[in-house]
Amino acid sequence: MNHIFTWNGHSNFVIESGEKTVVIDPFFEGNPSTTAKWTSISKADVVLITHDHGDHVGQAAEICNTTGATLVCIFDFVPSMIDQGIASDKIIGMNMGGTVEVAGIKIKMVQAAHSCSEGSPAGFIVTYEDDFCIYCAGDTALFSSMELFGKFNNIDVAMLPTGGWFTMDSNDAAYACKLLGCKNAIPMHWGTFPILEQNTANFTAEVAKYAPECKVTELVIGEPTEVA
Repeated sequence: MNHIFTWNGHSNFVIESGEKTVVIDPFFEGNPSTTAKWTSISKADVVLITHDHGDHVGQAAEICNTTGATLVCIFDFVPSMIDQGIASDKIIGMNMGGTVEVAGIKIKMVQAAHSCSEGSPAGFIVTYEDDFCIYCAGDTALFSSMELFGKFNNIDVAMLPTGGWFTMDSNDAAYACKLLGCKNAIPMHWGTFPILEQNTANFTAEVAKYAPECKVTELVIGEPTEVA
């Protein structure tokens, strides 16, 4: 099965695998890193929200209502998403350590070290039917339990924030690759705003030191890329 990643800047991803489409943190409107529109997503099976900040929730409600996708988020955030117009039977509210299955895809919610107003910030470990495993860290600082994620999951791709200030910087994110034992790392949450790191050069250099077996895959915004 091919796994095609499209990065729309910040932490906004569309992942197409076979006939399944997963959308993560669909921040389109107000996102200075992308010219894409949320209306470009005509098909989606699952929309994942890592936490309730506006630059991550984005246009999740619009996408779910247009495509019929199921929304997965922290349990405490469900009422707010219902208020945004998503039908309650199209939302799965879950919590840390839980695993749900949507469209044949296993989605495990794991902790993230960040802030939010409703519930807790989260990351997701997504495992496809062919055992391809993705870790989307969400907004987070470095924490030692990432090593356990790598111990209990064979992580093919880790999507890690590298921008600093609000999340890990590139050095911490590179060490996260060592803890996770991931095969590939996709840097995200960088370059969107002037306050963040503006490139991935330092991340790539630090990964070479901490986790030389890990490949850094820097995506071009808006360009679908197969990641194996």
